[in-house]
Amino acid sequence: MEIMDSAAPTHVAHRDNHTHRDVNGGWLRPAVFGAMDGLVSNLALMTGVAGGALSQQTIVITGLAGLAAGAFSMAAGEYTSVASQRELVLAELDIERAELRKHPHDELQELAALYESRGVEPKLARQVAEQLSRDPEQALEIHAREELGIDPSDLPSPAVAAISSFGSFALGALLPVLPYLLGASALWPAVALALLGLFACGAVVARVTARSWWFSGLRQLALGGAAAGVTYVLGSLFGTVVG
Repeated sequence: MEIMDSAAPTHVAHRDNHTHRDVNGGWLRPAVFGAMDGLVSNLALMTGVAGGALSQQTIVITGLAGLAAGAFSMAAGEYTSVASQRELVLAELDIERAELRKHPHDELQELAALYESRGVEPKLARQVAEQLSRDPEQALEIHAREELGIDPSDLPSPAVAAISSFGSFALGALLPVLPYLLGASALWPAVALALLGLFACGAVVARVTARSWWFSGLRQLALGGAAAGVTYVLGSLFGTVVG
């Protein structure tokens, strides 16, 4: 009895503390990376134009055009990508569904062999496969998970992917333009706000990685700053050549 009582607190502690990060990223990863994409691309675009010594109005129009073009491009790309992936998955599910209907015995044997390969005793693996195969939809879901690595009940939505990509990119791309819209007449407030946004996005990304928030933030700030610096220099060179 004493052994059981002493083991109980350890079990409870393990249960309460045994948690994991969301390794798939969920909604956080695509949203944050969409925002960072908008930040870096629009900041680089605007600094490139500013490096060419063009007018403030031109810089603002360029930033707004980059926001709109990038957001719509991201949305269209995400919609097409996710829709194509979804259609491929549905086609594979139709093939698996047909196989279950035409060759149920072979599919049952396949499932039992799979469990055996994972260490289940042959007789028990057969019993489990038979029991799970009684419901055709459950059998389809299990085969999809085991053979295709997908969950038929949790397929991604093209519309949700497109809308989230559009929104996150537009939000990120808006930051470099915002100071100009609020009355700024110099480039540095736009760069400062964009770099602050990059650091914040990098810090948030640390939630789905093993890195510390300050490392992720500084890394993203450095990458975005480098992109802006390079395009500013290129814009200056092009402006000199064209001028």
